[in-house]
Amino acid sequence: MGQGNFTSQDRRQIKEQGIDENTVLQQLQTISEGIAPVCLDRACTLGDGIISLSEDRWDSLLAKHGEASASGRMMKFVPASGAATRMFKNLLALHTRKGTITSEKLTDYVEEGDDAAIFGLRFFNNLKRFAFYPYLVEAMEDDGHDLEELLDEGDYSLALKYLLTSKGLDYQNRPKGLIPFHKIDTRIRTPFGEHILEATAYVQDSKRMSRLHFTVAPEHEERVRSHISRFERELSKQGLRLFHKYSIQDVATETIAANPDGTPFRDKDGHLVFRPGGHGALLGNLGALPGEIIYVKNIDNVVPFEKAETTILYKRLLGGLLVELQELVFGFIREIKQDKPDGPRLDEIMTIAEDQLNIHRPSDWATHAVSKKRTYLADKLNRPMRVCGMVKNEGDPGGGPFWVKGKNGAVSLQIVETSQIDKDDPEQASILESATHFNPVDLVCSIKDWKGKPFDLMQYRDPASGFISKKSCQGRELLALELPGLWNGAMADWITVFVETPIETFNPVKTVNDLLKPTHQSIRS
Repeated sequence: MGQGNFTSQDRRQIKEQGIDENTVLQQLQTISEGIAPVCLDRACTLGDGIISLSEDRWDSLLAKHGEASASGRMMKFVPASGAATRMFKNLLALHTRKGTITSEKLTDYVEEGDDAAIFGLRFFNNLKRFAFYPYLVEAMEDDGHDLEELLDEGDYSLALKYLLTSKGLDYQNRPKGLIPFHKIDTRIRTPFGEHILEATAYVQDSKRMSRLHFTVAPEHEERVRSHISRFERELSKQGLRLFHKYSIQDVATETIAANPDGTPFRDKDGHLVFRPGGHGALLGNLGALPGEIIYVKNIDNVVPFEKAETTILYKRLLGGLLVELQELVFGFIREIKQDKPDGPRLDEIMTIAEDQLNIHRPSDWATHAVSKKRTYLADKLNRPMRVCGMVKNEGDPGGGPFWVKGKNGAVSLQIVETSQIDKDDPEQASILESATHFNPVDLVCSIKDWKGKPFDLMQYRDPASGFISKKSCQGRELLALELPGLWNGAMADWITVFVETPIETFNPVKTVNDLLKPTHQSIRS
């Protein structure tokens, strides 16, 4: 599409969106041309891209974490913008069907292999085990309905209505972070509550202050603030303090939607349609944080705090490792810039950088002049850094750790989503199949340089690593462009270290029935 194809109304809309018109044109061109898949060199495995932290290192790493945490250098970042719609997807499918949903009907559907019915029958057979059950009972009682009586009769339609819609709890539109996940004695706890408690165990400073940052959708911000404020008051009774901030995804990071033929998608009123650019759009939010060492974790990956011992241990270990590597890197940069080390010392630093930081030397390194070696090392060492936990793959969908071949032929450690891989290529499919580990989004990041100056994180992403997905709007298909993922292409040029962590640290809640797993079930404290 040429510049002249936008109407004056389009240009006003683009300007109000805060996006440069050329950027919109580039997005449309990317959608039309497609995004080249990544080129996998091999899967990361233990000893080849993934390290294990032996117990004889634990004391040292925990001490480094404790010192950094006590000094207030650490904070936690939780992307929490999403609604719980996908969590209740199967129940929504049942709710929108014609007629009354009964246990008898669900049983008939199950015999036909209906996935939504299979999901729904399990949900209703275990309804009393969910932490939100008392709230559903109360919401229905307020309107004169007896939930237990309806369940005994096998009538599920009214329960679905009160659970999912604004008639009752409206969970299909509530942020996932506000859904009651866990019951501890008589107390109900949401993901926000669990994240805050977890943070007190590894980002708390010497004054008992824990620093957290949540990204939230603007329409939910007031409700989230109110919820966390109530939780904060409870913590204050224990002498614990919170420093918590919120940010929203900048609308200027949204991307234009396109028709299947690559032309701009327009709504029924003729307006251009812009869509959120995925979690990669939060790179700016991350870069704006005041902290130096940032833990990143998904909103739905929590267990009751009382069951989080292993998770907390490995959070501290990962943080301690980051501090150790940060000290190593900053020391090398100071040495290179201030002491001007000679060739043999630079070779020594290069070897350590290869072994511990996955920074590869150029093939012609041996022929480089000393000044060129200093420049190369200083440039490669002075970058944002991330230490990422990886769990053994047990069949969960999503990204994983791979050695990826760049355009220049060099390989680097990357977290790659399956959507970025050409699964029709037998070699690439074979590498994907050989993967032993999975990315649980368990990161701790260093986002300031050796002088304490924040990195411009936009300079270290791979713009070509986003992906195009098929969506729909107003009953029509569209193509949506997702920006490089926050822990994928958005961190492509970071110093990266992968660490094996236990499967116990990965407890995501992607569907409501995941809350029936033992790790999420009610406990007595």
